[in-house]
Amino acid sequence: MRISIVAVGTKMPAWVNQAVEDYCRRLPRELKLQWREIPLARRARDSKPEQLREREGEQLLKAVPSGDRVIVLDVLGERMSTPQLAQQLESWQMSGANYSLLVGGPDGLSPQCLARATARWSLSDLTLPHPLVRVLLAEQLYRAWTITVNHPYHRE
Repeated sequence: MRISIVAVGTKMPAWVNQAVEDYCRRLPRELKLQWREIPLARRARDSKPEQLREREGEQLLKAVPSGDRVIVLDVLGERMSTPQLAQQLESWQMSGANYSLLVGGPDGLSPQCLARATARWSLSDLTLPHPLVRVLLAEQLYRAWTITVNHPYHRE
């Protein structure tokens, strides 16, 4: 199974790339995390958030591999505990499908991205910086996997 994380934003700080690579390296070959970065839409003084979301949304959807099921990260999405995420991860693995998780830019996700999604997931009620979202996402997916295989990483 492959999970593609398609995120708006490039040029992450080195600590973000190191942390994400570390968690990806720990995952087994059967659960591959693939990262795809989309550049921010060009911002100008007269740029409207709706236009920026549209441009970024088009690029996000183009980067989704054909046939993937799409899950958007959205503050209004479903909240899950880590054990619930582990159950969800097992369900994804049993489905035989590949998944793409979409992370929008500073202005959020376009209506087209939201419409394409089979689910919406909220990491937190807090507003999180995009670099931190990447690390948090990689760590939580790794942690969820460790729960599914009874690895001692996760402790309750």
